[in-house]
Amino acid sequence: MVLPLGTTGVKEIDSAVEAPVMAAMQANIHEHGLYLFPGLHVPANANRAQQSAAMNARMEKVGKGPSGLLIYHPVGDTGFGRMLLVEFSTNVVQIFLAVLLLGYTNLTSFAARWRFISIAGVLACISTNISYWNWYGFPGSYTLAYSFTILMGFVFAGLVAAAMMKPKPVASMAKASVA
Repeated sequence: MVLPLGTTGVKEIDSAVEAPVMAAMQANIHEHGLYLFPGLHVPANANRAQQSAAMNARMEKVGKGPSGLLIYHPVGDTGFGRMLLVEFSTNVVQIFLAVLLLGYTNLTSFAARWRFISIAGVLACISTNISYWNWYGFPGSYTLAYSFTILMGFVFAGLVAAAMMKPKPVASMAKASVA
């Protein structure tokens, strides 16, 4: 929210055509969902040949006209406070898991512990963001900005974790391995 990274790569429908586009969506799309267009339109019991033919037909349509991904909510909003809570909780769980993994290592230096958490951040960045860019056409600027915010969260959390987690004394590690 402080930096403009959250809106990087995001565009709005032109205000001159927004009302008719919204009216068309309300008249034709009635369920909340993630919509891919053009669609595959494959029957549930389609065999491999039918699935392949549908994919080829879709790719031909994509080459000739518009395509995209639409996240659609017919009415209302889920609430900004709830979204912030879910995002915060997700970030805390991710960092907790990275710190838990760090606890299984024998890294002794502050820098090594910090790099470990930072590298976990790289994994978190690329695990979905690159796929969304590749498969769904998310804008490159959006992908980079969002990846950067995730990575910086891990970098700063890594500084805290590396300072708080001290290496186990060698004698206690030897006793633990014998037990």
